[in-house]
Amino acid sequence: MDDVEARYLKRSRRLILWLNSQLTAQFSTPPEGCSLTQWSGPLFIVGPWRSGTSLLYALLNKHPRIAVLYEGDLFLLRPLFWLPGAASRWVARWEFWNDALNRHGLTAGRIQSNTSCVRTAMERAYQEYACQKSAQIWGEKSPNYYDSLARLARDFPDARFIIIWRDLAAICRSVIRAAQEPSWFDRRGTTHRALMGYKTLKTECDRLVRGGASVYQIQYEALVGNPADVMMGVCRFLGVPFVPCVASLNGADRSAIYEDRHHSLVKGERIGCPVERPEILPMKLRKKINRYVCLWHQQSGGTWPVIPCLQNYDHGKPTLAERVSDQVVYHALRSFDFLVLLAYCFVPFRFLQIYRAFKHQQRESSVRMQQRGPADRRQMDPPISPPSALRSPTLAVKHHDRSQR
Repeated sequence: MDDVEARYLKRSRRLILWLNSQLTAQFSTPPEGCSLTQWSGPLFIVGPWRSGTSLLYALLNKHPRIAVLYEGDLFLLRPLFWLPGAASRWVARWEFWNDALNRHGLTAGRIQSNTSCVRTAMERAYQEYACQKSAQIWGEKSPNYYDSLARLARDFPDARFIIIWRDLAAICRSVIRAAQEPSWFDRRGTTHRALMGYKTLKTECDRLVRGGASVYQIQYEALVGNPADVMMGVCRFLGVPFVPCVASLNGADRSAIYEDRHHSLVKGERIGCPVERPEILPMKLRKKINRYVCLWHQQSGGTWPVIPCLQNYDHGKPTLAERVSDQVVYHALRSFDFLVLLAYCFVPFRFLQIYRAFKHQQRESSVRMQQRGPADRRQMDPPISPPSALRSPTLAVKHHDRSQR
């Protein structure tokens, strides 16, 4: 019996070792070119505005090994860490900026704030969120990093990047529709930011590739058309097993996504493009988009941008004067955005709260005016003479900070 038991135990050990090797091969295979060491982040999901980053976030966050923040945007607040004493204020400023802690169920007490480095601050906050989910890979989804990829790669050398692209005309249509209600998109120049920022993202992406960073690029139209295949590729890139649930929105946690009407598709249960709607893109903007697409196609040898459907882009290329003027306007808009960010970093809270209350009141007034019917508007509003029309709240230009997206 001793010999029989010894042979039985030996065979049992061999069977256990074989099963373990099979499980390891199935569930722990890293992407091609990566080491066997388990990678834990950070992961950054970036794309143009209205390009499907929220959809990819909702799908990917269903994976048990992945937990990324929804537009935490802490990296944008780098100026907070320029001056001494950042450790005593960055958590409060970050929360006031975009309600990130509340949206993700984080508490300031569980985040060690005694740091004067934005990288350490992000690691502590984002890893705490991943820890709550018992996930290994931490990171963030944010289209607002489209012009900061190179800086992110310098601060996080081990980072991996997923870049999602979408047809530029479809992006601008989506931006215009989102701007029809009071939201972050109803600012002046948003479509111009989207148009010029599209090329900025491409430039940043190319810098990452040349620098040897891990970059995976996908197309929104492919994700919507065949989510299972696209998500399989994403999982291979991240070195995690593919689980079927990441190809469906059913049961996805979207509690961190802002409560805006333009997020209705990602908050639904079906992946797919909306029904065909009337053309909303102004002809002037449509022709400008076509001109820039022709230019970029020529510069890239016909490889970028990817045009998902056959369209007539034979409208010539933008002139040198048009390109220069568009760049001047774009940099002026981005300079204004940076000034707003600096205000949120350094202006005393008391004044920021007054400003926030004023913007909230302005937004509520605008919503009420939109909900009021034409008959009610004629009864409740006095006749408007031409001079007073310039001061009418219905014609006022509205600007909203990032927390109101």
